[in-house]
Amino acid sequence: MTELITEELPTARPNAFDPPTEITEIRDKARISRLEFADGHLGWLVTGHHQVREILGSPKFTNDPGTHHLPDKRRQVDESGTKRKVEPGMFLSQDPPDHTRLRKMLQGQFTVRRMNQLSEWIGTIVDDQLKHLRTFDGHADLVKEFALPVPSLVICALLGVDYDEKHRFQEDTAKMLSLDTPVKEAMAAFERIQAFMRELIARKKADPGGDDMISDLLATGEPTDEEASNMAMLLLLAGHETTANMLGIGTFTLLQHPDQLKILRDEPEVVDNAVEELMRYLSIIHFGPLRTATEDVEIDGHLIKAGDTVLMHIPVANRDPEKFPGNPEELDLRRPATGHVAFGHGIHQCLGQQLARIEMRIAFAKLFQEFPDLRLDIEPEEVPLRTDMGIYGVHSLPVAWSA
Repeated sequence: MTELITEELPTARPNAFDPPTEITEIRDKARISRLEFADGHLGWLVTGHHQVREILGSPKFTNDPGTHHLPDKRRQVDESGTKRKVEPGMFLSQDPPDHTRLRKMLQGQFTVRRMNQLSEWIGTIVDDQLKHLRTFDGHADLVKEFALPVPSLVICALLGVDYDEKHRFQEDTAKMLSLDTPVKEAMAAFERIQAFMRELIARKKADPGGDDMISDLLATGEPTDEEASNMAMLLLLAGHETTANMLGIGTFTLLQHPDQLKILRDEPEVVDNAVEELMRYLSIIHFGPLRTATEDVEIDGHLIKAGDTVLMHIPVANRDPEKFPGNPEELDLRRPATGHVAFGHGIHQCLGQQLARIEMRIAFAKLFQEFPDLRLDIEPEEVPLRTDMGIYGVHSLPVAWSA
């Protein structure tokens, strides 16, 4: 008989780098378990790698948030008590044919070839930020001075957003992602970012011809202004927040695994796989994503009925020994880590994954080349972890080096 989980899913971690022990234990008993959601809905928790991929790749599940039941009451409803509808252009939360139409408008901007062509330019941004880091004379917060600025500078330049206006979105992004922000305040933060993006769209329409992704999108004449502003907002927020947190906690991880850091330093050719292994090992969301079945479907011998919400747990699925043999609980930069689901899977797989990979490859390699004696400036247990945020990582990472 399938075990029923009625307690709230934990986000606290036994150490900075491992998913909650309780969820690992659930996976080891069964890859699919019954789960009672915050509103009493009886759905499913999926912790196995194969099962997660099958659900994410299935057209029998919807990503419409209006159909989902949530594990956290704080994110369940808006201030009126009703579930929020999908905003036009928010293709991440839409199904075909709308999702297909909107994503197709952007796919040409994120091809592997085009992203690879940006490598030298991204390298220059990283070099400039490392020079900036040097000005702090041996002590700095790596998140504030390197991990956050690098992907922010990259995505702002690609989209045609003035980086000097970062205060218009970074502070409100943090409010939206904080698990402690009341729903009303999170919605207000979302609306302020929306207003900023509408202003940006209006400016670009008034002065067309810019050499950036948003200008290219508008030049097609395909999206409405509202769709364009929301698509741009998705790219802006996803393009800096996730990569920034991977750079922060990834650096923390490498500093705490000196044997693996030595591999990265001594074997430059391993950097591509190192990024994949760090993505697999860290998986910087607490749990998710969510899907709701649109029809009855059998997964791994379990009948998931139409209307059932399924919560997948990516951090634990990415350590499933059935997919990653040879102790997946350990970091191994030489491990063949392809096939992880840190970028998702199926039609909603991360559009900017190649950009994120290139940024991480360049940033990690250059950071440890330029600062060979980089080290923590506080005790490891004092590093403030983002257990209170929707995207995991470190709030700050005080580091030191020989000035």
